[in-house]
Amino acid sequence: MSHSEREKAKLLNRVRKTRGQLDAVERALQGDQDCGDVLMLLAAVRGAVGSLMAEVLEDHIKYHLTDASQERIAPELADDLIDLVRAYVK
Repeated sequence: MSHSEREKAKLLNRVRKTRGQLDAVERALQGDQDCGDVLMLLAAVRGAVGSLMAEVLEDHIKYHLTDASQERIAPELADDLIDLVRAYVK
C-alpha cells in the first residue's frame, strides 16, 4: 500500500469522504428523495471509489513495480501504465 504516513492519511481521508457520500445515499433513500437525486449521489460515490482505486493502484505501481521490486519495470513504463489505468477506471 502507501509508503508514507502522509499518503496513508490522504487515502484514509478519501475513504471517510466516500463514506459520507454513501451515508447521503442512505439518507436520500430513507427520505424518499427523487430518483434523479439518488442517481446523482450514486454517481458521486462511484467516482470517489474509482478515484480511490486508481490512487491505490498508482501507489502499487510506483512502489512495488519500480523501486526495490524483483519484477521491476522502467519508470516511463510505469507512468504509461498509470495513465492507462486512470483512463479505464473512470
